[in-house]
Amino acid sequence: MFGPLARLARHHLVALRMLLLFTALTGVVYPLVVTGFAQAVFPGRANGSLIEEHGRPVASSRIGQNFTVPAARGHRGPAAPDPGWFQPRPSAAGPAGYDPTASGASNLGPNSPELVRTVRLRRLAVAAFDRVPPGRVPPDAVTASASGLDPDISSGYAYEQVPRVAAARGLAPAAVRRLVARHAHGRTLGFLGSPGVNVVELNHALGHRSAVLR
Repeated sequence: MFGPLARLARHHLVALRMLLLFTALTGVVYPLVVTGFAQAVFPGRANGSLIEEHGRPVASSRIGQNFTVPAARGHRGPAAPDPGWFQPRPSAAGPAGYDPTASGASNLGPNSPELVRTVRLRRLAVAAFDRVPPGRVPPDAVTASASGLDPDISSGYAYEQVPRVAAARGLAPAAVRRLVARHAHGRTLGFLGSPGVNVVELNHALGHRSAVLR
């Protein structure tokens, strides 16, 4: 009578040992090894690719953000873009955009009348803001990324904004253009994606006049 119960107990004991072993391996050892490797080889990325100002984290170069004029007290409408900063692409992540807790797209398809109308209005707004013909507005200036958090814009959109940023800051357009060129990057691994500029890193450098005038 005790034979089957003893065998059952042994099977359960073996299963319990395997559970504890793999819990330790996959839940403790593996995360520690991966974390240690990342901290040793890619410490900046492992810690969130943080951008610091006077020793204090102010942004992450992996997450885009809005660069707007501070809203007046009691203002309830959308914040206005600040002409003195390079502007990112639109974002559908959260009501104000670029909300890491609400990453995602609008899920509107190319046949959606709402999307067509939104893109048309965005194109007119960007053209007026940058003082260029609507036909010169790049696609990424009027369309959001799938994540809604993409910090990159195309090189074309970055250079389109140079005259406006330079005028707002009283800088020479050539100096601002050189700053953009220094922050431009190629395709990932040489063939993935498109060349572009990280707006967060670019604006961080723009905030330091010495970096612009180099």
